[in-house]
Amino acid sequence: MEHRAFSRLAVPAVAALLALTTACTGSTVQGRPGASGLRDPYFPKAGNGGYQVEHYELDLDYDPDKGQLDATAVITARAEQGLSSFNLDLSGLKVESVRVQGAGARFNRTGNELTVRPAEDLEKGEVFRTEIDYAGKPKALVDPDGSEEGWITTEDGAVAVGEPVGSMSWFPGNHHPSDKATYDITLTVPKGYEAVSNGELRSRTDTDDGRTEFTWHSPEPMASYLATAAIGKFKVTTGRTASGVPVYNAVAPEESEAAAPVLARLPEAVEWGGRRFGPYPFSTVGSIVLPAQTLAYDLETQTKPAYSGAPDEETLVHELAHQWFGNSVSPESWKDMWLNEGFALYAEWLWSEDHGGITAQRRSEAFLAGDTSVDPHAGPGWDAFPPAAPPGPDHISDPPVYYRGAMVLQRIRQEVGDEKFFALVRGWAADHRYGNVSTADFTAYAQEKTGHDLGKIWDVWLYGEGRPK
Repeated sequence: MEHRAFSRLAVPAVAALLALTTACTGSTVQGRPGASGLRDPYFPKAGNGGYQVEHYELDLDYDPDKGQLDATAVITARAEQGLSSFNLDLSGLKVESVRVQGAGARFNRTGNELTVRPAEDLEKGEVFRTEIDYAGKPKALVDPDGSEEGWITTEDGAVAVGEPVGSMSWFPGNHHPSDKATYDITLTVPKGYEAVSNGELRSRTDTDDGRTEFTWHSPEPMASYLATAAIGKFKVTTGRTASGVPVYNAVAPEESEAAAPVLARLPEAVEWGGRRFGPYPFSTVGSIVLPAQTLAYDLETQTKPAYSGAPDEETLVHELAHQWFGNSVSPESWKDMWLNEGFALYAEWLWSEDHGGITAQRRSEAFLAGDTSVDPHAGPGWDAFPPAAPPGPDHISDPPVYYRGAMVLQRIRQEVGDEKFFALVRGWAADHRYGNVSTADFTAYAQEKTGHDLGKIWDVWLYGEGRPK
């Protein structure tokens, strides 16, 4: 109603009103609070509105004996509207000070929301720098499905894993996959420890007080749930793939012997992925192998997947495939998780097919027939709900998201043939490199790229209820 009443004012009256506003405030730009959540279908409070982060600079000093973290986060972002205040996601930890554009800013905490009020409103389009000093003992969070994420302590250190919102347990940010940024992460730990993060190791420096500082740089955009920090007595090995991609593996000593044969195939798997999916999308590749039982899952943390114990070959391929599908091409919302997991599982099927194992076609037949002798997951459960419509946040990692998601891709391949299908897969990875996508983006792209009407596949396999036939 206010907008309509204002629009009826005569033009001279509008000009006079604006002049009066300028005289009283000194500016026609008036900020408003940024939203405290992005209304994700499954995690509505995740992320924040009004700005996009361009870069995170995290300086983390960790004492494993005390479990104490002392940290500074410097966040460079661009305002998408005039901002009188904005929110950051942060769980636990004590905020000691906040500065915006170099000036002290007021702030308050409500639950996992840190609300920041700059000394002066930020203008739309303004690039602004926020510095947050914070400290405390970071904790694990419990997912809706009961698993733990966030900052997980281990016998000799800790590991940070973030899917879906666990990264807010160790640094403040815009924690939704739709806001991707570059990262510089510095980890300072006691001498004798290794500290591993995403991207390239830029420096390793021993300090005068018996500590070691590791500086990691991630030049390609990354969703915050893919950021990691792993601290422990890791055994580190390095190398390169045939095409020159640097390899960095950090392995818990007790897992070293079991992990070695599988990790030895990582360079080969990167080259294979390049042929199947297009060029590897990041400047480095590697692995973090944690002591067994550290986590209840493995996670595709960007450039260095985190494995809970020595991985098998299929798991290595799955998490590597995520570097294309999920990490480079990231979901627009958590409802689009099948675009991560369906592609990564299908990569396992392709690896098997290309290395003399069960073909994707044979797996497809097994799933339709419920033949668990071919694939133990072909029994009940994989078809419980459509992959594009998980019933809730506690189901986004359930079998249908993986297995029925992979079957969507197999059905497309059967419909359009190998030439068009693999052109589709490579084109999807290339055309959406470092971006965010939705299920609607994929269905439109697949139809345009293949020239086929794939509506029946979407209706039956992607959105349909009940067991597909």
